[in-house]
Amino acid sequence: AYFGLHLGLVATVTSRAELASVMAHELSHVTQRHISRRMTSQSGQTPLMLAAMILGVLAASKDPNAAQALIIAGQAGAVQAQLNFSRDMEREADRVGFGIATEAGFEPLGFVSMFDKLQQASKLSDNTNFPYLRSHPLTTERMADMQSRIPSALSGQNTLQVVGVSTEMDHTMVSARARVLANGAVDALRAWGDEAKPEVLQRASPSQQGGILYGATLAALKLRNFPEAQVQLKRLQTHVQGDLTAARLAGLLAAELNLVVGDVAAARADLQKVEQQRPKAAGSAAGRPELFLEVQAGTQSGNPSTQALQEWLVAHPRDAQGWQLLANAYAMQGRTVSAIRAEAEGNVAHLDYPAAWARLRSAQDVIRKAPQGVDHIEASIVDTRARQVEALAREQALER
Repeated sequence: AYFGLHLGLVATVTSRAELASVMAHELSHVTQRHISRRMTSQSGQTPLMLAAMILGVLAASKDPNAAQALIIAGQAGAVQAQLNFSRDMEREADRVGFGIATEAGFEPLGFVSMFDKLQQASKLSDNTNFPYLRSHPLTTERMADMQSRIPSALSGQNTLQVVGVSTEMDHTMVSARARVLANGAVDALRAWGDEAKPEVLQRASPSQQGGILYGATLAALKLRNFPEAQVQLKRLQTHVQGDLTAARLAGLLAAELNLVVGDVAAARADLQKVEQQRPKAAGSAAGRPELFLEVQAGTQSGNPSTQALQEWLVAHPRDAQGWQLLANAYAMQGRTVSAIRAEAEGNVAHLDYPAAWARLRSAQDVIRKAPQGVDHIEASIVDTRARQVEALAREQALER
C-alpha cells in the first residue's frame, strides 16, 4: 500500500494535531486491512445478486414487472450492504486512528477540529439528508464520537481555541510554504505581499505572522522579485528570533533565496548558521533540507560533493528529488552514465517503470558507444537494474 500526503492537506490544517488526525485515520485503513475486507464483502454479495437475477428470470414468464422488481431489489440490497460496510470501516478508522494519534502525543481535539473543517468545506453542498445512502458517516456524528472520547478535562473547553493555542510558528510556516507551492498563480502569489503589509499583519497572532512573512518571502522568490524577497526575509528573521525551529526554517529559506539569486557563498553561510543553531541533542547528522541545499550549492559552484547524498539515498531509495539532485551533480562531474542511472532511479521512485527502463537503455547505449571511458562497476549496475526494472515494467503492464 502507498500513502500519499498532498500539499493541499498541509496547507489546510492549522495544527500538527489536525494533520496527525488525517494521517492516523488513513493509516488505520491500511492496518485494519479495509481494502481486502471490502473485496471479501463484495465477493460475499455476489451469490445473493445472482440468486436475485435467477429469480427474476424465472418470474419474467408470469409477471415482467415482478421480475424487474426482484432484480432491482437484489442490486439495491447489495449496494446498501456495501454502503453500510463502508460506513463501519470509516468509524473503525476514526476510532483506531484516534488511539494512534493520541498515543503518539498529539492533542485529541485535533480530530474534532479537523472534522469541523470538513463540515465547513461541505456545508454548501451537503444538507445531511439520507445518511443511509452515504459511504461515510455524517460529519456531525463523527465529531460527536471523537468528542466523547476526549478526557473530560478537555472536552468542556472550546475545541478550536484549545487546538489553536498549540499551533506552533514552524507549523504555520510549513503550511504557508505548502500554500505557495500548491497555488503558483501570479495573483495568488501577489496576494501574499498584501497580507504581509504591517497594517494587515498586526491583526494576526505571532505564529500566524511568522507563516505570513514566510509565505510572502517565498511568493516574492517565485515571482523573481528578489529585492522584495530580501525585505520580507529580513522581517521574517527578526520575527522568529528566539524560536529555534522557526529560525531554522527561515535560515533554510534564506539559503534557498541566495541559491536562486546565484550567491553560493551567502547560501553556504546561511547553512552554516543553521547548523550552528541546531541543538546537538537532535543528532549528529544534518537534516534533509540542509543536505539537499548543500548539494545544490556544490552543483552551482561546479564542485559538488555526492558522498552524503549517496548515503542518504541508500537509506531512502524512494526519494525521487534526491535522485534528481544526484543526477545533476553527476552531470556536473561529467559522469554521464551515473547521471542517467540516477534519473532512472528517480523514475522508479515515482513508480514510472517504463520511463526508468528507457533511461537505463539510454545508459546502456552510452556504454556501448564509449566503453573505454565507463566505470565497469557502474556498467554492471546499469545492466542489473535494467533487467530488474524491465521485469517491473512488464508486471505493471499486466496489472493494468
